[in-house]
Order: sequence, then C-alpha cells, then structure tokens
Amino acid sequence: MFEKILIANRGEIACRVIRTCRTLGVRTVAVYSEADADAQHVRQADEAYPIGGPRPADSYLRGDAIIEVALRCGAQAIHPGYGFLSENADFADAVEAAGIAFIGPKAASMRKMGSKAGAKELMQAAGVPVVPGYTGENQDPAVLHGEADRIGYPLMIKAAHGGGGKGMRIVRASEEFPALLESCQREARNAFGRDRVLLERYVERPRHIEIQIFGDRHGQVIHLNERECSAQRRYQKVLEESPSPFLSAELRATMGAAAVLAGQAIDYVNAGTVEFIVGQDADGKPGGFYFMEINTRLQVEHPVTELVTGLDLVEWQLRVAAGEALPRAQDAIGQRGHAIEVRLYAEDPEAGFLPGSGKLERLRLPSADAHVRLDSGVIEGDTVTIFYDPMIAKLIVYDQDRPRALARLRGALAQCEIAGPKSNIEFLERLIRHPAVVEGRIDTGYLDRHLEEFMPSAQVDAAGDRDLLLGATVVQLLAQEGRSRDNAAASNDPDSPWAIADGWRLGHGGRRSLAFVQRDERLELQAHGSGGDYRIEIPALGDVQHQVQGARLDGAELSLRIDGRARRLTAFAESLSESGGRMVVHDGERRLRLESVPMYRHEHSAASGSGNHVTAPMPGRVVVVKLAAGDAVEAGQEVMVIEAMKMELSLKSPRAGVLAEVRAAAGDFVEADAVLATLETA
Repeated sequence: MFEKILIANRGEIACRVIRTCRTLGVRTVAVYSEADADAQHVRQADEAYPIGGPRPADSYLRGDAIIEVALRCGAQAIHPGYGFLSENADFADAVEAAGIAFIGPKAASMRKMGSKAGAKELMQAAGVPVVPGYTGENQDPAVLHGEADRIGYPLMIKAAHGGGGKGMRIVRASEEFPALLESCQREARNAFGRDRVLLERYVERPRHIEIQIFGDRHGQVIHLNERECSAQRRYQKVLEESPSPFLSAELRATMGAAAVLAGQAIDYVNAGTVEFIVGQDADGKPGGFYFMEINTRLQVEHPVTELVTGLDLVEWQLRVAAGEALPRAQDAIGQRGHAIEVRLYAEDPEAGFLPGSGKLERLRLPSADAHVRLDSGVIEGDTVTIFYDPMIAKLIVYDQDRPRALARLRGALAQCEIAGPKSNIEFLERLIRHPAVVEGRIDTGYLDRHLEEFMPSAQVDAAGDRDLLLGATVVQLLAQEGRSRDNAAASNDPDSPWAIADGWRLGHGGRRSLAFVQRDERLELQAHGSGGDYRIEIPALGDVQHQVQGARLDGAELSLRIDGRARRLTAFAESLSESGGRMVVHDGERRLRLESVPMYRHEHSAASGSGNHVTAPMPGRVVVVKLAAGDAVEAGQEVMVIEAMKMELSLKSPRAGVLAEVRAAAGDFVEADAVLATLETA
C-alpha cells in the first residue's frame, strides 16, 4: 500500500478520498487554486500546495504543475477524483512517466473510451449491444445531416469527447438539425476543446442503468451490480439508487455480464462504470438494452454501491493501483438493502436551475449514522464560488428496502436548511414524493416533460401551507415576546406590565401587525394575544380568523394547536429582530421559506428603463455575442451566450427594438447584474 498520495481534485471528492486514506494510514497531499485556499479539502489533507489561479485551466487542469508538486512532496501516487483530469489519457501517461502511480485505468483504455464514436464501434465488435447511429470521421454538416435523415428521427447529437450531459441535443425533425448541430458543437468545443459529434437513434422513454465494474492488473474484471440514474434533468442525474426497481434478476445478470465483457474488451483496470440505456414496452416492462459509454473513473454516485455492497471503492482503487489483486471475486459480491442518493446544489430551480454562488450563511444537515451518509466539501461559513460545480453535498440514505429508504430520505431532507445561495432542497423534496419516483417508473425524459409537477407552489394557499404560515407567525410572535422579556430583565422595572409584548395599547385590544415576504410577494397578518395563545388574521387569504393555542418552541421544534388541531412543526429561524430575519417552517412534507420584514416601509418607485437592458444573471464568461450595436432585435431573441458554473446561459432581449450598444465581447468575464447590452429608448 502507498504511504502518501496526492489528490488532483477539490471539494467533496477530495474530502472523500482523504477519509478513506485516513482509515488506511495513508498520508494525503492536496492541491488548490487561489479560490480554494481556505477550502475543506485543503484543511483536511496532511499537506496542501497552491497550483494557480481560480479558473480550472489555471489550476486543476494544469497536469504539469500537479505532477511537479507530487514529485516535490514525495507522493507515490495520484488520485484524480472525477472531472478535471480524471479521464485525460495524456495526464495518466505523464504521471506514469514521472514514476508515480496513477490511481485509475490505463491511458490506453482511456483513449479507447475517450471517443464515444470509437467506443461504440469497439463495443459492437466485442458483442455488446449498441444503438444504431453514425460514428464516422466525416464531420461535414451536410454529411451529418444526411446521416441523420438516414437514421431517422428522433435522434441524438452527442459530443464524441467528454460527458456530464454536455454537448447533447435531441433532434425530432430534419429541419431542426442544422441549428442544434451548431449549438452542440459549440458547447462541446468550449467544454472539451473538440467539437466532433456522433449521431444515434434516440430511444423514447429510456431508463438509465449503469453497472459498476472493477479490474485489476492480474486480468480480473468483475461487476458490483447496478445503479439506476433515470431521474435526470437535461441529462444531469438528479437521483441515483441501487438496486434498480426496474430490472428483473435475469436482466440484471445479463447486463452485468455485458459490462464485464465491455471492460475486458479494453483491458480495464481500476474503477469504471458501463452506462446503458434500457428501452420500455407499452406496459413499462424492460425492452432491449444498449451500450452508451464507459466512464473511466469513479462516479459521483459511487456511495450507493458502497452502501448496498458494504465495500469501500476508494480503498479498492488504492489497492488495485498498488498492484494488489481485487479483494473479492465475482461470486463473493453481495447486495443487501436499498440506497438512494440526491445532490444538494446551490441553484435556483424556479429560475431554470440557475447555479448560485456566495457564502453559506447557514448549512444544517442531518447527523450521519448507519442510515444517513453525507459527502460534502463545504461547511457553514464556506463560499460556493463561481469557478466550479455548485454542489454543496451528496445526501445518501440506506435501509432494508426501497420504501424505507425513501422514508429515510424524506426525513433527512426535512432536516436540511441552507441559507445564502439558493438551493434545490424544495425541488428534491417534491421529487422524492412524486408518484413517478415513488412507484419506480420515471424515465430519463420525465423531468423535462413534466418539470412543473416538481416545482414548489408559488403562493400560500393550501391548508397545509396555511398551517406553515401560521407556524411562522407564532415563531415571530414568540421571538418578540422573548426580546421584551430580555429587555425588561435588564431594565429598572422587570415586573412592569408594559414589558409584556402582547401589543396592548389604549384604543385597541392588543393587536400586533406582522409582515413577511415569500417569493417576492408580501403577506401581512394581524395577531391578538400572547404567551402561545393567539387569534391570527390573514387578510390576503380571506376574512377567516385562526385560533392558535398552547404554542411552545423547544429549540427547532414547534408544537401548537391550530383551530383545535394539534400540529408539530420544525422551525429554523435566523437573525429574527424587529427589523426582520429569515425563517423556514417544515411539517415533514413541505417547507415554507419566509423573510420577516418591517410592517411599515417606505415605498420606492421601480427603476425605469429596466426593459432596455440585457444583464448577466450571475458571474461568468461571455462565450459568443450574436448581435452588434445598431442591429434590430425581436423580443426574446438571443443576444449573447455566457458560460457560468459549467453551463451555458442564453441572454435574450427583453423587448423588440434596436441595440444601442453591446458592452461585452467573447471571452470577457462579467459580474452578476452587469449590463451587457442596451436597447435604444422605445
């Protein structure tokens, strides 16, 4: 076993590798960019060295700088994690040439899989089922269009190099092909440096099943069963689980054997994943399965396999890279229970899942135990930067069967609270309660077809939501009363009746007014009473008055009776004061996020001319500018494209008119809310 390894990555996966190394007594070396000087992987490693600027190209993609650090500190091996250089065959070769072990597959195996086109041809020759398509070298747009017409529609255009859902487009009609080809090639060129594409028949309503494989340097290749990743949005995995609720035992065995065959075909060593799509018949039963690709690295979702097999895949990676044989043979691989993983992201689902950034002012996650696992690279107070993937944590749950695992996941998500950048917690909570997920029938396109079903409601209207609003009101009322008691205790007359925060004044019977903001909508309420017993009116929701009795707040647990019904809610409150504060109230199924604001405020007129600007929704880099000053533009027409957090964002004109000026060029870095183009005054 190695004595010291370098981890050529950052964030969650770097911390994950460090954790296993500690259990094995292996010392770890981290590398970091200027943006990551205070990151958790730097703090957790035994040593850490700077390697460049915040952009990946200036740091984590600098293989020469990483190898130099490894040689300087005496690291015997390099673990690439996932992303960055993990599937770069030239980097793997350079590591080996420097006399350092690469904790991953052989460079030759990577090269065979580095091209989706070449991989498909190789798998077909090896007898692994593949989807019909075109993988040729000729990339002339006219030739590609002709091949697309030959294959038939719908079909998929895929970047031949890379992964992660980048450079993929579905074409449903011949006339759509040219524009989608151009878009796909541009995204592939920006993400991977190469714009070659392949074409393949698009399988409608497919399920995404991947098989974890492992090979050693002694010629042994085995599989560790499957993970299902069919819950996807724009080809990005949202929920992963094992075992798949879709597969029969016979199909599982057949696909496992095909995955091993694929690994043997490229002399595979270390951890890898063979990805398949599986068709469905009209009754939702499995149809044929087809090879998609081999990811020549550890996958983000590897923890679900670890939980159902009881294995540490990172430990296996280290042992195999050190020359050891696989710790177990195929017939010794078991599968027990059910595991599910979701990813907590700093993103705004209601704004098209726009990635977020900023300081994690609050990060509350459930406690880890035998049923709940958390893999994260940040803690409360850390910053989610604009330069890297905005994942905050992976939440993985385990139990003896799928219904119990889903129940564990619901409970774990209910304990999560993130303040600072927006997050996808509410989206995930709705996802795991949706019938398509609960019944195990979601396909890879379902989320994109029915996204509105997974979005939080825009208004407080349902009875359950009203209970949450009343709970938030009670939390604010109790906080006011607590402040009054504290002030009275510090005064010269702590027993004064004026210290009771019940709102009583001459002329009215103790009315208190409160105001909240929810998704930019202002809600005003009136309350009478104190000490946990209140009469609350919500004028915007009708003239009904609600009676609240026996309200008690113990830490984050709020118990109360609403109109005679006893409820138990969870309340996370932050910085509650007379001037405002934030809170989240949860009933175990739904959450309501509110901002407490002053009841009385000065009104400000909205800034005029907002319809004359094209602004950056977040920090990023301009990829392409489509129009110039003086050009006529239609409402909704694309003006430019920026890249931020590994995704392209299309910036469109707010109205029809003429562009007065364009203030950015391709390659420019821009800040959030920067005005990038203006229209002439209408």
